[in-house]
Amino acid sequence: MAPIVENASSQPADLGFTVSHQKVELDIDLRSRSLTGRTVITINPHLRDLKTIHLNCRQAVVTRLSVNGKPCSGIALTDPYKNAKLEWNAAGVQQYDMLQRKLAGQFKDPPEEELGVMIPKTVKIDELDPFSEEAQNIHLSRTSGNSKRDLGDGSAIDLVQGSRATVEQNARFTTITLIIEYVVEKIRDGMHFVGWEEGDLRYPHAYTTNSLSPGTACCLFPCVDNLTSKCAWDISIKCQKTVGDALQQVSNPNPRSQANSIQGFSNGIIEINGPRKADDRSNSFSDADKALDLAVVCTGDVTDEIVDARDPTKKTTSFMCTTAISAQHVGFAIGPFEHVDLAEFRENGEDERLGQNAVPVHGFCLPGRVDEVKNTCLPMAKAIDFITLTYGSFPFSDYSLCFVDDLLPDVLDTGSLSICSNRLLFPEDVIEPLDRVSRQLVHALAVQWMGINIVPKDPSDFWVVVGIAYFITDIFMKKLSGNNEYRYNQKKAADRVVELDVDRPSLYDTGALITLDSSELEFLELKAPLVLFILDRRLTKAGTSGGLSRIISRIFLNSKVGDLANGSIDSPYFIRTCEKLGHMKFDVFFAQWVEGAGCPKFRVTQRFNKKKLVVEMMIQQSQAENIKDRDMDSENFVRDVKEEHKAVYAGPIQSAFTGPMTIRIHEADGTPYEHIIEIKDLKTTFDIPYNTKYKRLKRSRRQKERTAASAGNEYMGGGNDDVLLYSLGDVLQSEEEMKEWRLAEWSKDDEEKMSQESYEWIRMDADFEWICKMSTSMPPYMWVSQLQQDRDVVAQLESIQWMSFVNAHELVSTVLIRTLIDQRYFHGIRTAAAAVLAKNAKNEVGWIGSFHLDKAFHEFFCYPGSHMTRSNDFTDRASYYIQCAIPQAMAKVRNASGHTPFQSRNFLFEKLKFNDNSNNEMSDCHYVAALMRGLAEALASKPPFPTDGFDDFEDIVGDNQSFLNACLEEIDRHRRIDEWIPSYHNILSTTALDCKRILAKAGIIQTRPADFLEYTSDGTSEYLRLSAFSNVMALGLAKNDAILRWFLFVLSTDPSPHIRENMIRIFGKTLGSLAVGEHLEIAKEQATQLDGLVIEQESTTEARQADLARKQTVEGALNALRDEVSANLVLKKDLWKAIESPTLSLRQLGELLDICDWLYEPDPKIIVVLKYPRYWEYKNLGRGKLLFTRTSRVRTTLPKRKPVAALPQPFIKRENSISNSGKTPPLKLMFKPKKPPLQSTASASSVTRVESVPPSPVVEGENVKPKLKIKFKVGSGVGGPL
Repeated sequence: MAPIVENASSQPADLGFTVSHQKVELDIDLRSRSLTGRTVITINPHLRDLKTIHLNCRQAVVTRLSVNGKPCSGIALTDPYKNAKLEWNAAGVQQYDMLQRKLAGQFKDPPEEELGVMIPKTVKIDELDPFSEEAQNIHLSRTSGNSKRDLGDGSAIDLVQGSRATVEQNARFTTITLIIEYVVEKIRDGMHFVGWEEGDLRYPHAYTTNSLSPGTACCLFPCVDNLTSKCAWDISIKCQKTVGDALQQVSNPNPRSQANSIQGFSNGIIEINGPRKADDRSNSFSDADKALDLAVVCTGDVTDEIVDARDPTKKTTSFMCTTAISAQHVGFAIGPFEHVDLAEFRENGEDERLGQNAVPVHGFCLPGRVDEVKNTCLPMAKAIDFITLTYGSFPFSDYSLCFVDDLLPDVLDTGSLSICSNRLLFPEDVIEPLDRVSRQLVHALAVQWMGINIVPKDPSDFWVVVGIAYFITDIFMKKLSGNNEYRYNQKKAADRVVELDVDRPSLYDTGALITLDSSELEFLELKAPLVLFILDRRLTKAGTSGGLSRIISRIFLNSKVGDLANGSIDSPYFIRTCEKLGHMKFDVFFAQWVEGAGCPKFRVTQRFNKKKLVVEMMIQQSQAENIKDRDMDSENFVRDVKEEHKAVYAGPIQSAFTGPMTIRIHEADGTPYEHIIEIKDLKTTFDIPYNTKYKRLKRSRRQKERTAASAGNEYMGGGNDDVLLYSLGDVLQSEEEMKEWRLAEWSKDDEEKMSQESYEWIRMDADFEWICKMSTSMPPYMWVSQLQQDRDVVAQLESIQWMSFVNAHELVSTVLIRTLIDQRYFHGIRTAAAAVLAKNAKNEVGWIGSFHLDKAFHEFFCYPGSHMTRSNDFTDRASYYIQCAIPQAMAKVRNASGHTPFQSRNFLFEKLKFNDNSNNEMSDCHYVAALMRGLAEALASKPPFPTDGFDDFEDIVGDNQSFLNACLEEIDRHRRIDEWIPSYHNILSTTALDCKRILAKAGIIQTRPADFLEYTSDGTSEYLRLSAFSNVMALGLAKNDAILRWFLFVLSTDPSPHIRENMIRIFGKTLGSLAVGEHLEIAKEQATQLDGLVIEQESTTEARQADLARKQTVEGALNALRDEVSANLVLKKDLWKAIESPTLSLRQLGELLDICDWLYEPDPKIIVVLKYPRYWEYKNLGRGKLLFTRTSRVRTTLPKRKPVAALPQPFIKRENSISNSGKTPPLKLMFKPKKPPLQSTASASSVTRVESVPPSPVVEGENVKPKLKIKFKVGSGVGGPL
């Protein structure tokens, strides 16, 4: 097997210990967003001389810490949130690098540990016998088998005998118990609070904000914040009992003051005003709402719920999770949730058939949304039963889904609990989100097996975990929606991978980049399950019973018995399991699809050799030919810049992919013959034997059918001429129908060619074993045969895709309309045919495509013989999709000048105006939104210009303007309706904003920022706010200082993490638009449409080179971006204000610092602003009191300092050395100062006489030298007379 390259991403170093169990106790103050916590961590040392325990701990203040019950003072704690701001106010956006350096340890992957605990010398670490009872208990506490054994589960596997190596590794030394007490004064990360702010009328609740990247769980409790560090958990959460209790509580502004103080004193300072009372939020809620109980939903099983004996308004809910999971997968939610038993949706008899494997499924939601939860989560009980029976038992005792507001992702995965966004909920009368939301929720369930119970051992192994979880999801969706839906979605996903997998790293390398940008994880989630899908196809084809599902089931079983160390899987282990159970080598497969990048592109040519009776074929791979650099665009700008700065390079292009490919030849007798060939080189040639001895008689049978139909008889068939049978697309065959629908027939030349063919069509990769782009040189009639006779939906879609690339033709439109009309086709094929029909609406073919679209819509959805639309009826989902697809296709019709014909625009306008949903049980909001968007796109095309002179130009312009006004009024009417009767997610209002953006961007209407900004204020629906901001930025209004200032303010201060994250994405896309010059194209288009004339000046060579560089290279785009925004002082000032906002999470702060790195050069200089000194004046108040006040007069220059003369040396004169009395004579000292006198005092014993001259009034500008004479007489110190 080809060696797997070691990932460059740094892995967490060996900490010298593992955690076997952790107990967390949290006392959460919901109003003040603070908590008091206590955690008990049981540690198994790996070293006898372990000196320091390193843990992750953010935004917490440790109040007490003990090791094995002994107090410990040797701790080092670094809080990154205190370092998230520079210490001086003079810093600006060009000092971003200083802040980056301060936070460099937390922005690493993995981040540095913030808490270091020095083990006291009195704590001894002794070595244990690995097979002693204590060592066995330590190991069993880390396994799920212990919990099952305690619960009496007979299926539990005895792990004592089979895990001696693991025991020796994990239980070599005595355990260490670490107890940490701490407080979090203000929760900034790790938990989000909804409905507690003044003016927020939503139901108050709170929940954890877990993420794939480390650094979130440690914001709530000290832990080892790493995926591979797994242990059992005991969790206790203390909070208020009811909503009213939480709203009326009295909160202390400083929780630490209570923890570190005695009798309410904090640091020896008495709080004069007492504790702060929370503002009265309870007035916003009714008595019934205040009486709602606060429920706690958490990872694990509920053990008890106890009311606090000291405070009856509080309760403590305890949970126990015996399955070892990481700290990143510990989550909980607190709120007035209503419970929904989703297990009641199980089919009759399923509980008895499953027995003990029947897992309880619970749903939790905010009041009033129970019906939506039941409708949205309808397939969850069936899904958990299917996965349990197919792949293995559920790793937890029950499963819960909790729906909350403001959640950043759609689903947040935690152990036994999926915290889901309310954005996923939809009522029974909405059709559109059904498949998408069901897949998301089923995937959240599959992650419990692969993603939480089993985690990647290394970041580069994420493709295994992500791929298996989505593979399980898609297998269930196949059971739920059918095989056609499953294969259709897989084909669409494969085409998307071929489109995106250009200049990207391999799957193996992408795992380490999922925290770099959200698009990296999206690509991994798209390609990884497809790679496993084609692996499953090859395993099944090789005769492996069960295919990949059997391998996944074995992996789950091995994890259960302890074969996967710490429940982590890596790529080599997965490959070995596939080879062992598949009985074949997969080294080449994984080297190409996992370690390699890109997808193959095949060109296939074939020729029938009549002499040899073989089909000669040649397959060439062209993925390495004509490689063009991908142009920069605003959508991928942020990812491209991040990869450039992080030195992430695309994987090398593989010149040749190898492997088996199935070729199916449908010969003249209608029998498909499969042939498996091995592709081993860049160019593969081979001969396929021909089997049929019959002549091609298909077309003669068709003529007989047509003749019988015209005579009013039914063709019965018979004889050898009727071997081939028509299956699909055989509608509209009568002469009247062909004339009415303007259908075309094959020409005589085509009939002659078809009669000479020896096979119907050739299907390449018939078993869907490749993710590739296939170009087959078959005649058009073979593609039509494949569309009409091949039952595989993938083959039908390939035929439709081929027709989308050919020139417009009556025959192509005929085939497509028959496909659209035939209701036996899968609805995805019919909608694809409608989209391609728009490309056949050309003047050269008499606008046959638009005629067929209009005719089909009237046939299905209008009254007979009338253009009036019937009342909507969406009971048939396939019919609903067709009704949405035809207007969308009609909006794409363009003439040679790029203009949508009036007939198409009028079609959309009438369908929107006369839409009737009064008798329909289902909502038509998505259908109306499709009509609105289609009408806007049609209007945004280039306006017509008269070709026969200017005489009637004014009339044409007037007609167009009146029609435009009518269309705008119709769009605005639906927007106003949405204000009174809100649609699902306000889709009508958001679509109306999109329509205005489309029309303004094309220059059809004037750009009015007020139309969008009115929806950006607080209290507006989040869907409308984000749509308004996105459209404002897309119109190039970021150069408006007021709009930019408001945008950055909302980005940095909005309490919703979902709003902030999407605002950052919009900001990145806006910068990308400025970098690649899209705003210049918008301005040019608007000027062209509104003024009618634009004078272009010839640019210089340097300008053309710069314009080319900004669209092709990251460096060129960044240089252009700096030129655009470097002089914008508003951006500099407000971007730095956003960076200093305490609302942003640490990760969002890092995103903004990265943007500063793109825009500005760091400046090590800081301008320090000092206030000028001012003159003072005084007023004599009498009785020795002077009043000094500062004047407004400013001193702008420093006064000149006058030289100060040296003090004279005192002259000591002694008259006699020794007096007659034998005593030392007194010393006389004379001192004459030259400076103005200072007011001073002296004791009477030391100063004998002072002679002073009162100073004269001081006049400015005069050189006044006051004099002071002081005489000292130094005596002998015996107190004699002076």
